[in-house]
Amino acid sequence: MTSPTGLRDLKKAATRDALGLAAVRLGKQHGFDAVTADAIAHEAGVSTRTFHNYFSNKEEAVLHHIEVSALEWFELLRARPSTEPIWDSLRHIAINLVADPGRDLDDTFAAARLIEANPALMARRLEMHHSLTRKLGEAIAERTGTDIDTDLYPNLLQMAVGGAVTAALNIWMNDPAGGSTPRALIEDAFDQLRAGLPEPKGHSAGSTPEPEGHSAGSTPESEPHPHTSEHNRGA
Repeated sequence: MTSPTGLRDLKKAATRDALGLAAVRLGKQHGFDAVTADAIAHEAGVSTRTFHNYFSNKEEAVLHHIEVSALEWFELLRARPSTEPIWDSLRHIAINLVADPGRDLDDTFAAARLIEANPALMARRLEMHHSLTRKLGEAIAERTGTDIDTDLYPNLLQMAVGGAVTAALNIWMNDPAGGSTPRALIEDAFDQLRAGLPEPKGHSAGSTPEPEGHSAGSTPESEPHPHTSEHNRGA
């Protein structure tokens, strides 16, 4: 049974989320500069005073959506079995987040686009990113017996996973009607990372066509100069 305090906390969290999503929707529709605290409050069905009880300004409201999404990773990783391989845990979390039917990925991308288009928001996003990625890195370090401050592994892993998820979702957003789902792209991204990012089939290192007259692996410097004498070549 949920306590009265628990119910109040849930209601506050729901109101904060509603205001954050309202800020993103209005920014998407009208442009961020045209959005006001009054408009956000009206869109969320609360008073302007209530808005200011949760956020100091509209920038905080937009960033809330990004912050919640990032903190989810931290909380979900902490909830995974401690004996589960870290790659399996992160893969499970990523797939379940993008496959959640109650989650609208368009809202996440709309918030990201608003932030990228506004220098002030972008600056605050970078500050937030530092602290949030630190939290995820600490959770990874805790699970893997490493140190976030002295070991590369937890830092590299959280950056690799974040980049993989972003790349997969960007591909999906570029062609949402295509044959690949967000889940399939995330699965493929993790499979490639765990395999060490092998080169695509049909491509190999150094497969760039050679200039005419040169064999593979040769360079102009490695060929004898036409005027070089046998004596000099043997020197």
